[in-house]
Amino acid sequence: MDESEYQPPAKLQEMPSWLLSRAAMAGDRLVTAALAETGARKQHYAALLALAEAAGTSQAGLGRRLGMDVSDVHAVVGELEGRGQVTRSRDPEDRRRNVLILTSGGRRELARLEKRVLAAQEALLDGLSPTARRQLLAALRTVVGRGPS
Repeated sequence: MDESEYQPPAKLQEMPSWLLSRAAMAGDRLVTAALAETGARKQHYAALLALAEAAGTSQAGLGRRLGMDVSDVHAVVGELEGRGQVTRSRDPEDRRRNVLILTSGGRRELARLEKRVLAAQEALLDGLSPTARRQLLAALRTVVGRGPS
């Protein structure tokens, strides 16, 4: 679509759902582009972040936590493992489970990606004061049901 010709009706532009959707698309484009420069995707970043928070997560547990399809989790974990960022091994207590551990290379990659994602967040919110950013985040948390934090 040619954005220069995109002129949604004024009433639509006043609807919170429409505005949230447009903001989400802008954020998605920024984050996707920032990660793509390194050869990473949002799924890689999310998996690395989740494993940093919960070491020893099973592959199935990672998929549930991130809301990813089993085949997609398998592919993402395989890519991260191929890059030396994650190790996958059988759980000694339940041989049916694959346990995932973030490697030192994975922690370095996560730190590198985190800088890029934070820069994308900064670009998304450019023009908002620190107070306006806090207010926006509080409102968004309420809208998505997470409440204040």
